Amino acid sequence: MDARLEQFLVPRSDRVRRHGPRKANEEILRELRERIDWYASRPQDEVERRLEELEREWDVERVLQANAAMLSLAGLVLGVTRERKWLWLPGVVAGFLLQHAVSGWCPPVEVLRRWKIRTREEIDAEKFALRVQRGDFRGVEVGHSASSEGPGWG
Repeated sequence: MDARLEQFLVPRSDRVRRHGPRKANEEILRELRERIDWYASRPQDEVERRLEELEREWDVERVLQANAAMLSLAGLVLGVTRERKWLWLPGVVAGFLLQHAVSGWCPPVEVLRRWKIRTREEIDAEKFALRVQRGDFRGVEVGHSASSEGPGWG
């Protein structure tokens, strides 16, 4: 893989990666590199299908929010219709969401990362790499950003 392209695969500002389990992060990155290398030799229609899949892929934030909403609603329904003790569930879920909003980490993120749910930045990095390989940016002049490292990528 081109060294210039490699620098875009691991975003520096990704809080979920920074606080997530190292082994899961490494596995996700390894699989990302393997997919990019594999698609480099695939026909354009397969690359296009992969790009369409990536547009529909849920990132860790979306999965976390959907699961939190589902568990909160379930806790409220059970608390109102069965026993009040179920009302602790939405409270715990809200606490986890607050913790995630502040730090980028909460216990469910550990599980989601081990299930290889990727961050938006990781998904976008794969899309970018596939588009570079496909030649979408041929003829585009490379300029300089305000930062010597670019927009938080490394």
